[in-house]
Amino acid sequence: MAESGEGPGTVPEHERILQEIQSTDTACVGPTLRSVYDDQPNAHKKFMEKLDACIRNHDKEIEKMCNFHHQGFVDAITELLKVRTDAEKLKVQVTDTNRRFQDAGKEVIVQTEDIIRCRIQQRNITTVVEKLQLCLPVLEMYSKLKEQMSTKRYYSALKTMEQLENVYFPRVSQYRFCQLMIENLPKLREDIKEISMSDLKDFLESIRKHSDKIGETAMKQAQQQKIFTVTPQKQNNLKFGKTMYINDRIPEERNEIVLKHAFEEEDENEEEVLTVQDLVDFSPVYQCLHIYSVLGDEETFENYYRKQRKKQARLVLQTQSNMHETVDGYRRYFTQIVGFFVVEDHILHVTQGLVTRAYTDELWNMALSKIIAVLRAHSSYCTDPDLVLELKNLIVIFADTLQGYGFPVNRLFDLLFEIRDQYNETLLKKWAGVFRDIFEEDNYSPIPIVSEEEYRAIISKFPFQDPDLEKQPFPKKLPMSQSVPHIYIQVKEFIYASLKFSESLHRSSTEIDDMLRKSTNLLLTRTLSSCLLNLIKKPHIGLTELVQIIINTTHLEQACKYLEDFITNITNISQETVHTTRLYGLSTFKDARHAAEGEIYTKLNQKIDEFVQLADYDWTMSEPDGRASGYLMDLINFLRSIFQVFTHLPGKVAQTACMSACQHLSTSLMQMLLDSELKQISMGAVQQFNLDVIQCELFASSEPVPGFQGDTLQLAFIDLRQLLDLFMVWDWSTYLADYGQPASKYLRVNPNTALTLLEKMKDTSKKNNIFAQFRKNDRDKQKLIETVVKQLRSLVNGMSQHT
Repeated sequence: MAESGEGPGTVPEHERILQEIQSTDTACVGPTLRSVYDDQPNAHKKFMEKLDACIRNHDKEIEKMCNFHHQGFVDAITELLKVRTDAEKLKVQVTDTNRRFQDAGKEVIVQTEDIIRCRIQQRNITTVVEKLQLCLPVLEMYSKLKEQMSTKRYYSALKTMEQLENVYFPRVSQYRFCQLMIENLPKLREDIKEISMSDLKDFLESIRKHSDKIGETAMKQAQQQKIFTVTPQKQNNLKFGKTMYINDRIPEERNEIVLKHAFEEEDENEEEVLTVQDLVDFSPVYQCLHIYSVLGDEETFENYYRKQRKKQARLVLQTQSNMHETVDGYRRYFTQIVGFFVVEDHILHVTQGLVTRAYTDELWNMALSKIIAVLRAHSSYCTDPDLVLELKNLIVIFADTLQGYGFPVNRLFDLLFEIRDQYNETLLKKWAGVFRDIFEEDNYSPIPIVSEEEYRAIISKFPFQDPDLEKQPFPKKLPMSQSVPHIYIQVKEFIYASLKFSESLHRSSTEIDDMLRKSTNLLLTRTLSSCLLNLIKKPHIGLTELVQIIINTTHLEQACKYLEDFITNITNISQETVHTTRLYGLSTFKDARHAAEGEIYTKLNQKIDEFVQLADYDWTMSEPDGRASGYLMDLINFLRSIFQVFTHLPGKVAQTACMSACQHLSTSLMQMLLDSELKQISMGAVQQFNLDVIQCELFASSEPVPGFQGDTLQLAFIDLRQLLDLFMVWDWSTYLADYGQPASKYLRVNPNTALTLLEKMKDTSKKNNIFAQFRKNDRDKQKLIETVVKQLRSLVNGMSQHT
């Protein structure tokens, strides 16, 4: 009834819900059940009733099925019980079989395990081999690196490091040994840098020590090359050199010596030529440069190298204080500098960028300024011309060597011109000593010639020509003394010495000719002239020697034109060339001759003074001796003999000397009369003095030197003559009356002189004539003397007022 009471729409709804519950997954049943509660009131109760009814239906169906299959189940159980017995037997058999199988499989298991283990080992070995094949090249390269380090092949070692880092290490970077190797490479690089830098320092120290040997070799090669180039030219000029001077053997001998030396040098030139590479191992520089280039630190290396070389340059340019004393000091200085720059030039040409041309030029300019300053300072201390010449030769070789390596050396050749002036100065000093020795050894007498051989030997050395002398028989004498040919030879030797310095200076023949002429002029005008003047002034040179000196200078003056020809033959520059310098020998020897003439006059006067000092007059004598004084006769005899020697002098010189001697004698005699220490003079003494003056006048009238006109020489004694005549004649009236008249008889008598002498005679009259006041004549004479003295004093006063 209950079921019939339900609405017709409700029952199908509940069935639908039950069908959904049965057919839907449990997880999705929630919404279905929720719909039961969401429907009409009491729908839940109705649904439960419907659900119970459904369950009962299912139970009934299950029971029907169980009843249907119950017999089959019972039969199956029965069959199962029967099978159990067989199963137990089977179990026993299986267990036994399993036991027996296990016992039989144990050995197989052991062998299988061995096989598995071997297979694992084989696989591991294969893996190891593969990994070792990957690692072995790395290890081999690293071993190669170690070997290269031990054999000091550092550049190759750096290349090996690059290969390891770029190619090999990336393949085995996962292994620890690789990491250790990678960590060790920077240290190896630093070691290589330090070792290569140490090698470079050793190299720099080595070339500093051996730079002189390098420079010596380079300079020797440059010198040999120069000699090899110049020798053919000297061979061509040999014949000209031999025939250049017919009467001079010196040039021929010099040319032969020069050529012999040149041929010896040429033979040496055939020896093996050493280069800078043969003397120096540059591998440390190349290696260090390559190493720093590989390491990317090339700039650091360049800066270090240049800095160290600049320091070495300063050390090389330092000099010893006594360098100027020997040529070896200069040679060591030059060879070290050459060695330094030869090395730098080699580095410049075999490397790229380590040194540049600008760097070497800067270094050379710095060094050149220092070199010039050093040479200018040290050469100024050189006093030996041979040392200066050797220095010049060293500078030329030094300049030629460096010029061959491309360094500019014009300033060095300019310096040589300064040193040339100094060389000439040292030559002049040396030749001054040579000239002094020649003058000291000369006997100042004509050269005696006893044979034709002697005559030819002398004229072969000195250009002397005298046809009259050649006609004279032997023995005979040449007018000059031994010093003349010696001086001439030494002047030519000086020209040779001066020429030596001009060689290899790359100058034209015109410039060399000008140098030789200027230096020869200095020798003549300064050195020889000074020596001649000093010789003339020497106390032991007497009148005879002075006469010979004048004769010698005349012949030397004539020989100057032969010296000009001599220079012309050397330089092949004609004397007619516009700018050719002339020799100043004419003025030099003229000046010396004038000085000798003046010295003759001086010494002649000194000799006269010596004789006059021997005068011993008795100024109070009453009567003269009747003959001239002995000292005066000796003086006159001396003058006669001296003037005989003067016959070899030019006439004017002899006449001047004779006139000077007479004038000086006259002055000396006058001073003797007027001497202030002489207080009294008697008339007898005046008469005796007059006898001496007469002898002087006789000597003057005897024409001791030819060439005087009339009584010119006697006029030297005119003052004395008129004064003595005035006193001896006692012609005061005439003197006073005619005083001041051009035609006066006593025109040369000075009132002051007459007054002085008269006062001396006045005092004598007073003392010697004690009783003069008692004699009328004496009293008159005394009054006359007093009157004349007054008049003379008035004349003197008038002269002083007029003055």
